[in-house]
Amino acid sequence: MTAVYHTARREKSKKAPVRKPRPDKQPLYHVVLFDDDDHTYEYVIGMLGKLFGYEPERAYQLASRVDRSGRVAVDTTTLERAELKRDQIHAFGRDWRIARCQGSMTSTIEPAEAESSRP
Repeated sequence: MTAVYHTARREKSKKAPVRKPRPDKQPLYHVVLFDDDDHTYEYVIGMLGKLFGYEPERAYQLASRVDRSGRVAVDTTTLERAELKRDQIHAFGRDWRIARCQGSMTSTIEPAEAESSRP
């Protein structure tokens, strides 16, 4: 009787494990910030620090890039988070350092295609 028990037990362990299908990865999106003349470097650096958690040096690099090129991807993330971050940029408010400033900076989201790099 013992031999039958061991044989049956071995047969069970030889079965291939059931593999669960892997979920597809969510597509990524860039949060793109656009340059304008109504916001100071201090404003941009402060906003990027507060909304994205960037250290001042990294925020300065992104502020310089948006100033030079007119736009910069400040984050690459899922669609839901990208929409949240874009909306937070739009709600951040005006730059009190510039009298003519009427509101927040402009931002949009764009598909990140098949890129693997982040800002």
